[in-house]
Amino acid sequence: EVLTLLVLMYPLLRGLALQLHSAVTGSYIPGTHSIAFVNCLNEQIARDIARAIMDKKLAAYVNILPKSSALYFWKGELEESTEILLLVKTRTSKIGELSNYVRSIHPFEMPEIISLPIDQGNPLYLKWIEENVPRD
Repeated sequence: EVLTLLVLMYPLLRGLALQLHSAVTGSYIPGTHSIAFVNCLNEQIARDIARAIMDKKLAAYVNILPKSSALYFWKGELEESTEILLLVKTRTSKIGELSNYVRSIHPFEMPEIISLPIDQGNPLYLKWIEENVPRD
């Protein structure tokens, strides 16, 4: 019975141990922050969405990348267009809220909103992200 409880509690205990280790050593826990990718039709929409994300404090930093070509299937047809891509740096815990918010303001029927966890990076930059995106 104790063994079952320990097995069930392992993820929680491991998470707490990692957080304690991080707090004591100042080291980064891989995956604590993420980069979200959001595609936009044009630069004005990209700027509007980026500003809205920042106004809601859902990110510490948003890059607006220049126009790029895109090929994709939409409703069974191969489409080609140009898009502006946002790179959104935030806490991983904010990705759900960020995704919901962007979907609510984005003009696309099905905007691309995907994220990747940040494994490692400049510790000072990662701490800066943390300081600029409020906890849940």
